[in-house]
Amino acid sequence: MILELKDIWKSFGEKKVLKGVSFSAESGRAFGLLGRNGAGKTTSIRILMDVFAADSGEVLVDGKPIDYKSVGFGYLPEERGLYPKKKIIDQLVYFAELKGMRRSDAVRSVDGWLERLEMSEYRNKRLDTLSKGNQQKIQLITAVAHDPEIIVLDEPFSGLDPVNAMMLEDVVKDEIRRGKIVLLSSHQMNYIEEFCDSIAILKEGEIAISGELRAIKRNYPRDRIVVASEQSAEIARKFNCTEDEDGQLVIRLDRPEDKRQVMRQIAENYDIDEMRVFEPSLNSIFVEYTGEQEEEERK
Repeated sequence: MILELKDIWKSFGEKKVLKGVSFSAESGRAFGLLGRNGAGKTTSIRILMDVFAADSGEVLVDGKPIDYKSVGFGYLPEERGLYPKKKIIDQLVYFAELKGMRRSDAVRSVDGWLERLEMSEYRNKRLDTLSKGNQQKIQLITAVAHDPEIIVLDEPFSGLDPVNAMMLEDVVKDEIRRGKIVLLSSHQMNYIEEFCDSIAILKEGEIAISGELRAIKRNYPRDRIVVASEQSAEIARKFNCTEDEDGQLVIRLDRPEDKRQVMRQIAENYDIDEMRVFEPSLNSIFVEYTGEQEEEERK
């Protein structure tokens, strides 16, 4: 399945929020939708999910207008939307039934997910008795219990401790392996780099850059070498060096074609732990195309 937003325009009053946005995602792969706050990510997601209509443009599946009655969506919103005073099992089953599941199937699926996410003991508890991280896991179940073809996750790792974040990572990986389309929106670039084959970065309602992440990185000039060595100080005195955002030594070459010669020279004369051609991080690409760095959310 190929999901496509094609030339989407949307205005609210006099404000143009989306200006010809186009991107596509496919089954068995994760797609990262990025941008600063107000760039148009949420509006794009809501149009994709038919919350409201675009002024113009199309949402397509395999080249044809999407049939929302036959294509299942799962959605984990950034702003959580469950009922704090209701029993967990009751509302999870209710939401699954709203997505077309029979009650018996919904109960079976929800119980399976509660067990998988180590939440079975809270089955009959009220949501407001749970920690923020556990509430996040309950919200996730509403997005996946009905086995949708397309899963949209908006800041899914926000507020999770490392153990719960790893559990959610496993869920995302499994859903991708099962052939789902996973659309991931997050300011935590490490997760986008881990999961997403392709990305689109929005700026002021337009696509600033999109495509396969690997190809985007390789499109940058390959004129720098990253070196890890106990002899970094000696290497820095010999070559034109800076440090990258992780504090690693980066050697800038006069020409990209010099990299083999320089790498051979370094390997022959110094004790090297690691050496590779420098590629920009997604965080630095994001900053370049959005014009200003946003503060990353912390776990």
